[in-house]
Amino acid sequence: MFDRIRAAWRAFWNATTAPVVQSGETSAAKTRQPVTVSHSAMAAAHIGGGQEILPETIFAAARPMDGIVPDGLQIAMDSAPGQEAAISYALQSQTHEGLGFLGYPYLAELSQRAEYRHVAAIWAEYATRKWIKITGDEDKVHAMMREMDRLGIRALYREAIERECFFGRMHLHLDFNDWSKPVEQMAPLVIDAAKINPKRPLVRVSLVEPMWAWPGIYSAQNPLAPDFYHPSTWYVSGSTVHTSRLLTLVSNPMPNMLKPAYAFGGVSMSQKIKPYVDNWLRTRQSASDLVHSFSIMVLKTDMDDVLQGGSGDGVYKRVDLFNRTRDNRGTFVLDKDREEFENVAAPIAGLDKLVAQSLEQISAISGIPLSILLGVVPTGLNASTDGEIRTFYDKVLAYNEKVVGPGLDVLFKVIQLSLFGEIDPDMAYEFESLWEMSDADKAAIRKSDAEADRTYVDAGVISNEEVRDRLNDEEGGMYHGRLEGPPPEPEPVDDLDADVELEPKEA
Repeated sequence: MFDRIRAAWRAFWNATTAPVVQSGETSAAKTRQPVTVSHSAMAAAHIGGGQEILPETIFAAARPMDGIVPDGLQIAMDSAPGQEAAISYALQSQTHEGLGFLGYPYLAELSQRAEYRHVAAIWAEYATRKWIKITGDEDKVHAMMREMDRLGIRALYREAIERECFFGRMHLHLDFNDWSKPVEQMAPLVIDAAKINPKRPLVRVSLVEPMWAWPGIYSAQNPLAPDFYHPSTWYVSGSTVHTSRLLTLVSNPMPNMLKPAYAFGGVSMSQKIKPYVDNWLRTRQSASDLVHSFSIMVLKTDMDDVLQGGSGDGVYKRVDLFNRTRDNRGTFVLDKDREEFENVAAPIAGLDKLVAQSLEQISAISGIPLSILLGVVPTGLNASTDGEIRTFYDKVLAYNEKVVGPGLDVLFKVIQLSLFGEIDPDMAYEFESLWEMSDADKAAIRKSDAEADRTYVDAGVISNEEVRDRLNDEEGGMYHGRLEGPPPEPEPVDDLDADVELEPKEA
C-alpha cells in the first residue's frame, strides 16, 4: 500500500513541476503556463455545488415544472426587451458570493434540516400565537370567530408563514365552490354582496406552494404601467387564476430586475441564513473531529527500511500492536537507544466558545433572540432578556402587519359578506401584541391609577360613579365587567345608646 501511495505522489509531483513541451520545442524554450480559471468554473464552485453553471444563467428567469403553465403560453414576457436589459444589467454588476435563486427543489430539501425548520417554526408559531382581536357588534364578532375557526384560518396562516420562510413565497386560495371553473378563476374577485353573500359564501381556503403557481402576464417595459412587474394572473397546474383570488405572502420582495429570477417571490429565510448554517455545520464537524483525535501518539524509530522501498512490515506490526492494546493501564516497551515515544495533543481550550459563536450567528440573521432560538439565558448580575424579547415581539408584529395584513384584509371582508351579506364599517381587527406586563408591573400601575382616582375625586374633578365605570370598562383589569348596576349602599353604623353611662374603671 505504501508503494502505491509513494508512486502516486511522485507522479503528481512530476506532473505539476515538469515543463510543458510542445511539438518542435525543447523544455528550455517553453515552460509551463499559469492556469486560467473560467467564469463557468467560478460560478459552479460558488453556487453550483460542483455543477457547471454559466454566469448568464444565474439571474435568468426561473422555469416552472412541466404542466404548471398552459401549453403554448410565453412565461411572464421573458423575451420582452426590458426584461433582457434588466438581466444584462444585473449580470454586469453581480459578484460571485453564492447569490442567486437556489430553486424550489433545493429549498424543499433544506427544510429537512433542523436548523432551517426550527427557525421557520418559531416565526410561524409566534406570528400566530395570539393572532387577532376583532372589534364591533358582539354577535357579529362571535359569528366571525366561529367562521374563522371553521375555515381554519389561524392554522392555515401558521403553515403558510412557515413555508414562506422555506420558499420566499406562499399563496392562499379563496374557493367559492368554483375551483374547477376556469371562467370564474380567470375573472377578478369582486368583493361585493352581489357576488359574495350567504347564498354563495366562501367555502374553503387552501394553501398553494410556489412550485405549483407561476407568474403569468405582467408588464416589463413601462414602469408607469399599473401591472409593471406585478402579475395580473398566475398559472396553477395548467389553469389561469386571477391574482386577486390568491392571497400572496412575500416577506422579502426582490428588486424588479431580479423578480423573474426568483419567480416573483423573495429571498427566503432559509437562503438568508444558509451561509451561517453552513459555517455552523462545518465548525461543529471540525470541533467533533478535533475532540475525537486531539491526541496523537508519535513513535520515533528506525524508518530506513520503509523509506528505501522495503515492505516495512515490522514497523506496521509494531504500530498495529500498540493500537490494539492502547489503554491507560497498558505499557509500551521501547528500545532505549534507538526509539523515542511522545504524545502530541492539540489544545482544545476555548473550543466551546468558537462553536457557540458560530451557532449564535444564525440568531443574528434570523432576528430571533438566543433565549428563544436556543434557550440560552444570560448569566451575571442583573442579566435580563426582556429587551431582546420585546424587540423580537415588535418584529413579529411588524411582520404580521406587512406580510399577513394585506391578504387578511381581503379575507376579513369576504367572510363578512359570506355571513351577513354586507361589510360592517364598524367592524375591524388588529394584531395582538405578544408583549405582556408582569404581575408586579400590573400591580404597580393599578396602585398608581387608584391614587390618581382618589386625588381627582377629592378635588371634585370626577365622581365615584365615573371611577366605577372606568374600572368596569378596563379590559384586562381586576373588575372588568363585574361592576354593572348601581353601587352598593353603605352599611349603617350602630351608635352607642346615649342614655347608657359607662361605669368608670377602678384605679
